[in-house]
Amino acid sequence: MKVLLVDDEKHVRDAIRLLVNWKQYGIDTILEASDGEAATALVSSEHPEIIMTDMMMPIMNGVKLLEWLHRHAPDAKTIVISGHDDFSLLRHTVKYGGTDYILKPIDPDQLNEALDKAIQTWLKDEEQRHANRELNIEVNQFKPIYWDKLLSALIAEPGTYDPVADQLERELHLARSVATCRVAILSLDTMEASIKNKFSQNIDLLLFSLINICNEFLVPHKRGYAFRHLHNSNEIVLFLWSAPSLAEELLASINDGIRTALHARVDFGIGSSHNFPSQLKLSYQEARDALRQRNLTTKETWIHTNWLPSKGSQQTLTFHQFEEQIHLALRSGNVEQIQDIVQIWIDAIKSCDVITPAQLEHWWGEYRVMMRRWIQQLIPDSREEDIQPLLLEDNAASIITLDEKGILSLSLWQQELTRSLIQVSKLHLESQHKDNNVIFEIANFLEKYYHEDISLADIASRFYLSREYISRKFKQEFTVNLSDYLGQIRMSKAKVLLCNPNLRISQVAEMVGYQDEKYFSKVFKKMSGMTPNEYRKTANSI
Repeated sequence: MKVLLVDDEKHVRDAIRLLVNWKQYGIDTILEASDGEAATALVSSEHPEIIMTDMMMPIMNGVKLLEWLHRHAPDAKTIVISGHDDFSLLRHTVKYGGTDYILKPIDPDQLNEALDKAIQTWLKDEEQRHANRELNIEVNQFKPIYWDKLLSALIAEPGTYDPVADQLERELHLARSVATCRVAILSLDTMEASIKNKFSQNIDLLLFSLINICNEFLVPHKRGYAFRHLHNSNEIVLFLWSAPSLAEELLASINDGIRTALHARVDFGIGSSHNFPSQLKLSYQEARDALRQRNLTTKETWIHTNWLPSKGSQQTLTFHQFEEQIHLALRSGNVEQIQDIVQIWIDAIKSCDVITPAQLEHWWGEYRVMMRRWIQQLIPDSREEDIQPLLLEDNAASIITLDEKGILSLSLWQQELTRSLIQVSKLHLESQHKDNNVIFEIANFLEKYYHEDISLADIASRFYLSREYISRKFKQEFTVNLSDYLGQIRMSKAKVLLCNPNLRISQVAEMVGYQDEKYFSKVFKKMSGMTPNEYRKTANSI
């Protein structure tokens, strides 16, 4: 801590130095001034926590110094040491924040007691100041989240405005007199690939940067406010309530600022001017439609207003038109065929005069529906957690990738589609190989354990497959169902055993897995055209 001794008599300053054990109080710096004016210079440069001052001094006396300290160093604690027992001076000391008034000649105990009191008061106040600083930091950290939540709700529920109108006016300069407002949207889904790639590991930082840039243009001039839309995490929404007719020019200026800071431009969608706050949602929807329905094949503007479809702009191309070709390529397992059909699809898209984000999203949705169906057909035992990565749902934003000029680039989508389809085809081949292996394993199991009581449920449990799947695949491979296949094995073994005249029919039945002799005989006759006894006689006569 620092202490400043202010007195025009040096021997008084020296006496104060000697009367206090400064280290005991944690004071490591003692400053001196011979008048109030010199004291103000030291206070401004050194910021002492404790100031001990005389009242009667030349140039600037203690009265004026106390007044100056009250204005310019309110946190410092002041002890007056005076040779004048004057009530007016004492009152002035109290009025301007002095903690004690000590009379000369100085009593050491009084001086040390006053110093201890001043230090304790300063430490207590500093603790409170620190707590307040921490609180302000927390408040400032949560404020953006608070505004995001409040303003996002305002779009959907205009009734939430009245309870917070005064706060909006006080902190965002959104006056109650504002009658109309325009809504603009900046969406990360429609940004240049370069800027998205740069912030791919920290999208929150990108959003924070963009919002700050927008608000640098909006808040100081009371033009509006930008915030993160909590119901669409990739959207930044701008409320523009000042000079709606100049909103496009304002957005262009903001875009220039983004270009300067991030070396990339962004597309803005902007709605018409509507009543505030009742029709915010309408302006928001118009801004969203303007972004979703803009033509990605050309770049005439970065600011998109209400869009109305022109004749002939509606797309007739659908992903379903290529379904059969893609399905065949998947089943073939041929990488080149998959690459070729994806190229055909991409070329078909490129031939369209108009391609909108909404159209791309529609094609992407078609692809995901078909992909799910293909996976269920080609990899029937796949689990949901295995299917999700193949649907590329996490990469949906990559379908709208723009080059540095803001024009659609389909290369990333082509790569993602090709990679996904090749992966599904590979899994299909692995599944086929696995299926064939496991079906033959089941057949070998039946050959080995035909004499035991075997059910389809037992086999399903043993091989960790569903009964329906085993039945279907077994018949595909052997052209008969599993029970008939097992029956054929048993009858084949039974015919060998029947050639032994020393075995009773009941023994043979039990040896091939039948506990009921009559049922065995019935099955035997059905499959061989004669009873076990008739077969035995025929076999033995030969």
